Amino acid sequence: METISCIKTRRSIRKFKPDPIAHSILEEIIETASFSPSWKNTQIVRYFAIEDSNLKFKIATECTSSHPNNGTIIQGAPVLIALTILKNRSGYERDGSFSTSKGTGWQMFDAGIAAQTFCLAAHTLDIGSVILGIFDEEKISNLLNLPPTHELAALIAIGYPDETPSIPKRKPVSDLLHFVSL
Repeated sequence: METISCIKTRRSIRKFKPDPIAHSILEEIIETASFSPSWKNTQIVRYFAIEDSNLKFKIATECTSSHPNNGTIIQGAPVLIALTILKNRSGYERDGSFSTSKGTGWQMFDAGIAAQTFCLAAHTLDIGSVILGIFDEEKISNLLNLPPTHELAALIAIGYPDETPSIPKRKPVSDLLHFVSL
């Protein structure tokens, strides 16, 4: 699939077939996502694949009460990816000072790039995905026994799509692009 076609045809998938995803396919998606750009090539993103239905159920029922639809999506996905970042690396200098005025915010920029690259790589392999951002970060981090050096940035539900969402309306380029000069 060509890049522009991949970007324009990828949709957030919220309903999945129950078919498992082969580990070799997950590894291919992660290997592709590893080429995401990152601050000074820090490569801070780590992925935790959750296939266990009991663990997904606990996350869905105990960690998504502020947005219950996320729990429904999680329970219906064959795999839930917990995308984490290594803390205090992206956007920092070796002495611990910030390199950018974004402070700790830059690491989320790197996480976002990696999440989108992950989803596009999955799409090329006919795997659907949706990035979820509303959840109880502390509870999930504890359930997954994440090391203290990791911060949970996003959850990505993935699986073979069981829906074909229409293309959402997009803003015209004239609303998005502004040319500036002196």
